[in-house]
Amino acid sequence: MTNIGFIGTGIMGSPMAGHLAAAGHTIAAFDVVGVPQSLLDAGVKAVGSSKEATEHGDIIIIMVPDTPHVEAVLFGENSVSDGLSAGKIVVDMSSISPMATKGFAEKIKAQGCGYVDAPVSGGEVGAKNAALTIMVGGDQADFDKVKPLFELMGKNITLVGGNGDGQTTKVANQIIVALNIEAVAEALLFASKAGADPAKVREALMGGFASSKILEIHGERMIKRTFDPGFRIELHQKDLNLALSGAREIGVSLPNTAMAQQLFNACSAKGGKAWDHSAMVRALEDLANHEVAKA
Repeated sequence: MTNIGFIGTGIMGSPMAGHLAAAGHTIAAFDVVGVPQSLLDAGVKAVGSSKEATEHGDIIIIMVPDTPHVEAVLFGENSVSDGLSAGKIVVDMSSISPMATKGFAEKIKAQGCGYVDAPVSGGEVGAKNAALTIMVGGDQADFDKVKPLFELMGKNITLVGGNGDGQTTKVANQIIVALNIEAVAEALLFASKAGADPAKVREALMGGFASSKILEIHGERMIKRTFDPGFRIELHQKDLNLALSGAREIGVSLPNTAMAQQLFNACSAKGGKAWDHSAMVRALEDLANHEVAKA
């Protein structure tokens, strides 16, 4: 069994840590708002800082919202870097900047430790069901050591390349997801305003080439008006910001990604930062003065 330091036990981190604990690994966890009682009941030890969690673990897993949070966890007061000793491996499973990740990796490796970026896709449902897709950047040797832990949390696990490549893959994933949400929202809105039953339209489309997980899961959310996250709009905005800022750096135009971000921005302006990202449809509904369906 492995000694693990786990930092960030929120909506995603809590079930992920729970799967590791259920497999018998020894976990010391830290979260700024406290470790959930469900994890304590499962035998996880709560500690008072990222440094303490790191001192406990041979492998340290980080699952926090954004690039500044990861930087604070790694290098702030009572941080991971303060608790490291040679040979430990830091695994960042947050979704953050690929460029920042490369810099973080260099600093951690300079302390004689391994660094793996391993952002995930699948949302809260995937985390709870241990069915996450895990996109990994790092050295092969480090990947081989942490892969058994990944297998307790996910099903589709791929070493993409070196440090930062896992985060780049996650940004690409979020571009595809956002554009698919927008496409499903437009299609169901068109069908509904044209007078068709959007639920029946969705059912018909599920049997054809337009079928997708977004149509299956988020199309149903749009019809049933169930916009509790899930995956919050503000987090998808963060990921698309990474895409658009990265595109500027490398000289790539992402026009449809920019449009999707504007639709998320419109939702946010209406107080929808915490809505599930399927609620992008609400911005399109405002433009059409029509709802896909009534609650």
